[in-house]
Amino acid sequence: MNTFAQTAEKVQVRISNGILEGTKEDKSIITFKGIPFAKAPVGNLRWKAPEPVNNWTEIRKADKFGGNAMQKKPFGDMGFRSSGGSEDCLYLNVWTPSKTFKDKLPVLVYFYGGGYVAGDGSEPRYDGEAMAKKGIVVLTVNYRLGVFGFIAHPELTKESLNKSSGNYGLLDQRMALLWVQENIKNFGGDPKKVTIAGESAGSISVSAQMASPLSKKLFAGAIGESGAMINPTLAPITLDAAEKNGLAFAEKTGVKSLAELRALPAEKLLEESSKQGAFKTAANIDGYFLNKNLVEIFAAGEQAQVPLLAGWNSAEVSFQAVMGRDTPSVENYTKKLKQLYPQQADEVLKLYPATNPEEVVVSATALASDRFIAYSTWKWLDMQVSTSKKPVYRYLFSKSKPPMMAKFAQATPGLAGGISMNAANAKPAPKQLISEGAPHAFEIEYAMGNLSTNPVYAWTAEDHKISDTMLEYFANFIKTGNPNGDGLPKWSPVTRNSVHYINIGLNTAEVIEKETERARYLFLDKTYLK
Repeated sequence: MNTFAQTAEKVQVRISNGILEGTKEDKSIITFKGIPFAKAPVGNLRWKAPEPVNNWTEIRKADKFGGNAMQKKPFGDMGFRSSGGSEDCLYLNVWTPSKTFKDKLPVLVYFYGGGYVAGDGSEPRYDGEAMAKKGIVVLTVNYRLGVFGFIAHPELTKESLNKSSGNYGLLDQRMALLWVQENIKNFGGDPKKVTIAGESAGSISVSAQMASPLSKKLFAGAIGESGAMINPTLAPITLDAAEKNGLAFAEKTGVKSLAELRALPAEKLLEESSKQGAFKTAANIDGYFLNKNLVEIFAAGEQAQVPLLAGWNSAEVSFQAVMGRDTPSVENYTKKLKQLYPQQADEVLKLYPATNPEEVVVSATALASDRFIAYSTWKWLDMQVSTSKKPVYRYLFSKSKPPMMAKFAQATPGLAGGISMNAANAKPAPKQLISEGAPHAFEIEYAMGNLSTNPVYAWTAEDHKISDTMLEYFANFIKTGNPNGDGLPKWSPVTRNSVHYINIGLNTAEVIEKETERARYLFLDKTYLK
């Protein structure tokens, strides 16, 4: 029997490593927080592939989130419920609606975003309770970040049994998926019905796990919210280039050997690697986790052959990402295009047209968003359609932010959907200078049913309706590989001959029969796939 004891507030379950004691925070949902899925990557285990965690003999309480990965927290939209930052960060969290733990429920494993330099599985916006109430066992997973998760070095490669280095954060994710295969049945989950999902770097991770020969058999479905590991979005570099980056970083820190680098305190490593230009966080083609870049893998049909649901937001980044501090006039916009595309400015102007300042804002926002993350997500979807027989579903999330609550009235948008507080006398930007639409990361609370965890905005009935719809679509997909269900607008899969996608936020959800942006992405293909 998996469940050893249940009280009004506590539940015990045996997994492969020992007994865990979780909590009933809701009458219908049981949570287990801070479960170690690998040994702490400290000391000699720093910069090694994760190793299986040691067994324990006493009952282990799983009522608090574990430590979050070492990071500087550069994004204004992140709030953690963790026990603090630590190298000892390889923990996962489980929300299960199973009463007896004998069910075979579908499973969602969610990877957080943050550009591989920030994020944590304890963030309220990723909380699994609302999704669990749909009959799904939900997990959030921590993984190593920045220099701790992605440094490569010739000495690290030499000592590795696989002759690889770097990609430790991605290997952490794989280790969690192996843990799921071994243990999730004890929480009422079905190891054959695992869907992986994530936003931004989490979505990029999903694409990478689909591409990895080590991981692609460990799940049955995939969800990506804004991002794929395809140029220009955190594309993997060669192992040689990654090793040179590691050597350069070691030189900047003043150490002469891997042993000296390993001996540095975690806080010192974080400080040194966070300096401008000190360390470039990137995955690499190590011949172990990744054999080739993702475009080559997907083009050859070597990726995970699973249903895929993915999309992006309508205003991932603002027009200023193209225009800088220049006013959005047609003259300034045309000048910027000539700087960015000296030989192709006229072609770009046709694809992203602008005849007045308002249209400049729209087109510059579209170009900036495509260059940032929309194109790579499109390419991922397009290639999966081309080389997989499994269904592919595409969305565009377009809901603009609602008004902020009164206490945040002086705030302005910050990085990744966050906010920055202004002085009391600061004036808001003129309306025409604002990129309308949904910014990067703004869909997360809608998709996971967690609007109530974000106190910044005055959520409306419309917002809650959109969230209910998006949560239902995602839950259906996790259960069956198909997002459709009773009471929902029909969502048709993408095919080679017909591109349908759902616009979530436009009249709640509306099917767009034909994409209009394909020419833009085919142009960017020529730019990024040289």
